[in-house]
Amino acid sequence: MKKAFVKDRLIGEILLEKSIVTAEQLKLALDVQKEKGGYLCSIIIELRFAQPQEVLKILSCQLNVPYFELENTKIDEKVIEKVPVRIALYYKLMPYKFENGELSVVLEDPLDIHKLDDLRLLLDTDILVYLSYKKDILDTIQKYYGVGADILDEIMARPDVEKKIKGRASIIKDLESSGDDASIVKFVNQIFTQAVEDSVTDIHIEPFENETKIRFRIDGFLYEVPIPESIKLFHQSIISRIKILSNLDIAEHRLPQDGRMAIRIKGEEIEFRVSILPSYFGESVQIRILSKKSFLDSANLGLSEEALKKVEFLVDKPHGIVFVTGPTGSGKTTSLYAFLNKKNRSEVKIITTEDPVEYQIRGIIQIPIHTKIGLTFAEGLRSILRHDPDIIMVGEVRDPETAEITIRSSMTGHLVFSTLHTNDASSAPTRLIDMGIEPFLVASSIEGIIAQRLVRVLCPKCKNKVKVKSSFFNEEDFNIKEDIIEVFESKGCPDCRFTGFRGRTAIFEILVVNDEIRGLIFERVTSQVIKKKALSYGMETLRKDGLRKVLNGITTLSEVMRVT
Repeated sequence: MKKAFVKDRLIGEILLEKSIVTAEQLKLALDVQKEKGGYLCSIIIELRFAQPQEVLKILSCQLNVPYFELENTKIDEKVIEKVPVRIALYYKLMPYKFENGELSVVLEDPLDIHKLDDLRLLLDTDILVYLSYKKDILDTIQKYYGVGADILDEIMARPDVEKKIKGRASIIKDLESSGDDASIVKFVNQIFTQAVEDSVTDIHIEPFENETKIRFRIDGFLYEVPIPESIKLFHQSIISRIKILSNLDIAEHRLPQDGRMAIRIKGEEIEFRVSILPSYFGESVQIRILSKKSFLDSANLGLSEEALKKVEFLVDKPHGIVFVTGPTGSGKTTSLYAFLNKKNRSEVKIITTEDPVEYQIRGIIQIPIHTKIGLTFAEGLRSILRHDPDIIMVGEVRDPETAEITIRSSMTGHLVFSTLHTNDASSAPTRLIDMGIEPFLVASSIEGIIAQRLVRVLCPKCKNKVKVKSSFFNEEDFNIKEDIIEVFESKGCPDCRFTGFRGRTAIFEILVVNDEIRGLIFERVTSQVIKKKALSYGMETLRKDGLRKVLNGITTLSEVMRVT
């Protein structure tokens, strides 16, 4: 086993002397090294006993090898071309500069003489070495070489593929059936693993004339994933692999297809909902990641204490309708599942109609909608009523027929949850009346309306205080006395991929329907009149709830303004 001696002293002794680690932490790290091998500094960092920079900067001084931070460094593509991805990954090195015939590389272990000799021979150049943390090196390799670059490089180097590439015409056709090729399997698995690690909600694999793009949706925004250009050659193989996993027809390329799959990644079983769409340059794939980690209960949705009491009051109603409103992607389904989860008990029968079923919940009957065979929300709802439910969830009220059956269901002793596409809570009753539902039915059935939006949460590592005018907040009656107040913004860091945000939370507008509001709905008043009356009874607007989250350091002013 290799030990790091520095000027006749063990590196562990130096870290202990400088109070980077405690004696107990050093003993634990040495025990791990004895059992599993590896470098002591890396083990100390992986066990989170110390930050990489503080450990490696001390090691750098003692070894007389410069420490190099890769995170914020821009590397020239010409330098990357000098080191094949296979060598970069095998030796865990990152090239970053080439000057005067000398290649500067960053390594985890710059004292490994055999490794350096191998590199000089393989790359046919002089090597200048720098020290950095292994994770930073591997992240930078992925950033510049692309996800799965080593796998595609390996495929390209195979004699059978190399021969076909020269002919070019036959490779696409030959690789269509290679969805079970070990290398393609490995590449697809790597994409899925990376997506789960990055908390991605959707994966998009898109073919264009001269390239294939992979994009991840993170916190509501799309980010392009760095991938090698050669992926275009294997586009159909990747699609075939995804079809095999989703039990779809790999021979069908002309029609849209939908499927599901479940994969265990790092001990967690994760479901993926797959949609394949034929496009001009090949099949496009959208994959929704349905991680159980995002399955929340109502207490964790982002509701304030007062708002949570209102929601619990609505959810505990014996009958009537509770609508959740907002645009696509505003978290309506997650909220509905949280409400159902709260009511899910052995003495309560819950049936849902969904398009599609997002999460499978134990103890709840869930019906997927199939419009092609006539199973619409309206038809599903008619059948549900014959199964003696206590609570019904209708995925979405899209048309007058569904709206009327949903409303009549709530008037026969059922508690109904559903969603509507409206901009705010007070617009829901007028939207239903516009659909042709009689105002007296709307007024007597609706118990509450919850409007919501999703805002990104500030990264805790890089958020910092900034000064803003309090007038922004006093428009929503916060009654702040000072002219200038402090709120949080973020500058971005490696932890949040330099976006300044990590994760999302919801902002809410909750309208509890009382007798006065029922009277207004019955009179067919405008949504503005309903809103004014609801505000007089203590309803808070989406913007006010968002601004409160700004004052609490959860999100930013620009985020709240963006969604409201």
